Amino acid sequence: MNKETTYVPPIKIQGKKTQLVNFILENLPKEFETWVEPFMGSGVVGFNVKPKKAIFADSNPHIVNFYNAIKNKEINHLIVKKFLQEQGKILAEKGQDYYNQIRERFNKDHQPLDFLFLNRSCFNGMIRFNRKLEFNVPYGHKPERFAQAYVTKITNQVKQVAFLIENNEWNFICQDFKETIQLAKENDLIYCDPPYIGRHVDYYDSWDEQNEFDLENTLQNCGAKFMLSTWHSNQYRKNTYLESLWKNYEIATTSHFYHLGGKEENRNAVTEALILNYKTVPKQEFVKPPVYQQLILKI
Repeated sequence: MNKETTYVPPIKIQGKKTQLVNFILENLPKEFETWVEPFMGSGVVGFNVKPKKAIFADSNPHIVNFYNAIKNKEINHLIVKKFLQEQGKILAEKGQDYYNQIRERFNKDHQPLDFLFLNRSCFNGMIRFNRKLEFNVPYGHKPERFAQAYVTKITNQVKQVAFLIENNEWNFICQDFKETIQLAKENDLIYCDPPYIGRHVDYYDSWDEQNEFDLENTLQNCGAKFMLSTWHSNQYRKNTYLESLWKNYEIATTSHFYHLGGKEENRNAVTEALILNYKTVPKQEFVKPPVYQQLILKI
């Protein structure tokens, strides 16, 4: 079966689901009304599902602000192109000093374009904040980062997501996951991609056992269909919560390899899991979402 090319959003996030999109698509219910995503992150899953109606939410205001800036037409592909070309030239001349300057400016003013610049020039494409909620990822030490081909790639990504937003009824909100889940109605589908319990924790987006229990309880009582991404096992250990907290749900698995990670133990092959509160549609009945044209921009 030929797989549709996966659309990659302009914001990079560690652990994003780009390589798992087709696996997730294959496990979608046959139909639903509104796509509800309480942990949108990069948005890669929902942007590839292409629902007509969607609520994209995240506790990180900078991700939400970036996509709302596109939705509200405060920024577009032409503005992004000009900004990255200009800032990229300065970065090529001044390197880390200029990166630190932009990081300081972002932590003061929180401008979406600065957020994109930092996300694309920081170490390993990470998004991380300190206890003061300041972006603190170090420089990626690639002064020629914003070469023409790279700017073209990002610009096309912005153009495509703007097209998707304009042609669908999508809302982007910053709030706690429990509030977002409670917005879902019976005919909606909730997709959750929380930080993986026992694996990924930072100051801004910490996740512990209480969060995992609160998530299960909120989903159990919401009345809507849901699917949740988590890890199943790796060569060292397995996710014991699948045998306890999530044991009464459907679980689909697939193998995956993470190329990004600050720790060596997080760079190994992982068996991924999808937790579902519904039976999956047989593959022969699965209908992919509509395919939108790819918008290619030459600069």
